[in-house]
Amino acid sequence: MPMPAAGTTTKSDERRQAIMAAAIDCFAQKGFYGTTTHEIAERVGISQPYIYRLYSNKQALFAAAVDHVSVVMTETLVAHSSASGGAGLAPEAALDAARGAYAALIADRTIMRFLMQANCAAGEPLVGQAVRRCYAKQVDTVRQLLGDDDAVRHWFGAGMLDNVVAVLGLADIDEPWARVLTYR
Repeated sequence: MPMPAAGTTTKSDERRQAIMAAAIDCFAQKGFYGTTTHEIAERVGISQPYIYRLYSNKQALFAAAVDHVSVVMTETLVAHSSASGGAGLAPEAALDAARGAYAALIADRTIMRFLMQANCAAGEPLVGQAVRRCYAKQVDTVRQLLGDDDAVRHWFGAGMLDNVVAVLGLADIDEPWARVLTYR
C-alpha cells in the first residue's frame, strides 16, 4: 500500500474524498448558489471550518469538484474506449463506444446534474476557469478517441441531448415527442 503524501494521513485523505463526494452531491441538487458549506460539512460529519482549512472558499471547493469530475469523466471515457477496442475502431463504432461510456457515467444523474450546475455557475471566476478546463480536457480526450473536430462537435451535441433525455426521464415516457429525442 502506498504511503500517504507528507503531511497527510489516510484518515484525512478519506475525509477529503468524503467532502468531495458530499460537495458534488449537494451542488448537483441545489447548485452553487443554493448550497452552503455548512450543509456539506454536516453531511460529512465535520465542522465547517475544516472545509475552509482545505479550500479557501466555496468557489475553490466547487472548482475542485469540477476538476474531480473532469478526471472521472476522462478516466471513464478512456477506460471504456480501451475495453471496446481503442483507437482501431471505425469512427461510428468509436462514437458508439464513447456514448456508451458517457451513458454509464450519467446513469446516476448526480454527475450530469453537477455538470449542468457548473455551467450555470461559470460566471464565478474560479468556477468558470474550472469549467473551461473541464471542457478543454474533454475536447482533447474525445478528439483522441474519435479523431476530428466534426466528430467532437457531434459528440458534444449528442451528449447535451443525452443530458436532456436523462434529466427529464424521457426514456420512460411513451409519447411521440419523447421518442424523437431518445435513441431506442
